[in-house]
Amino acid sequence: MMSNVFNIYCDESCHLEHDGKPIMVLGAVWCPLGRVAEISRQLEDIKKRHGLIPRFEIKWTKVSGARPEPYLDFLEYFFAEKDLHFRALIAPKQALRHDDFGQSHDEWYYKMYFDMLKVLFSPHARYRVYLDIKDTRGRAKVAKLHEVLCNNMYDFSREIIERVQIIRSEESEIMQLADLLIGAVSYVNRGQTGNRGKMLLVNRIRERSEYSLTRTTLFREEKVNLFRWQPQEAGT
Repeated sequence: MMSNVFNIYCDESCHLEHDGKPIMVLGAVWCPLGRVAEISRQLEDIKKRHGLIPRFEIKWTKVSGARPEPYLDFLEYFFAEKDLHFRALIAPKQALRHDDFGQSHDEWYYKMYFDMLKVLFSPHARYRVYLDIKDTRGRAKVAKLHEVLCNNMYDFSREIIERVQIIRSEESEIMQLADLLIGAVSYVNRGQTGNRGKMLLVNRIRERSEYSLTRTTLFREEKVNLFRWQPQEAGT
């Protein structure tokens, strides 16, 4: 049944090992497959109300103090729509000790992606995971991530996690919403405050979610669910 199938739209911020950024954020917005078309139309309608063409891509990097209204309305729609949910994993990168754990940065990245997604999966539902991966190794990373997710779910026939694939963010309104939410979480966790428009969005999410966006939320939180991962202390 379509009501038992969920689309999960994932994006990432500051995931590279040597990008000079103190934290990585992985995040996802998900909803039932049967609501995707309607939700996408309503997000397009927000753009139209603000005089934007449907092909205009809502992105965190475009947010400024000059015209924050379309982005704020995207957030308001997210909080008003009961079938839209968001989860993010916040991972500090300064104290990573990959050699101590016999792993590469890529292997750690896949572990973090599983930790971000694992609480969303039920053995009684089916999932289609879509990612906006921008680097040149995108397809190889997607294939590996699908393998890791299925193996950890004992889903060897891939009946639970049906697909993991790349899509272009400009073709998905819900992926653009994911980019906006992940960008806000990344911004505040990097201690940035200089962009008035971005701070308007951060404060709106804080107000509507009643969370600081820097700490782990309750495990069963369904609207804005955050997990702040911490590396093991040396010697443990």
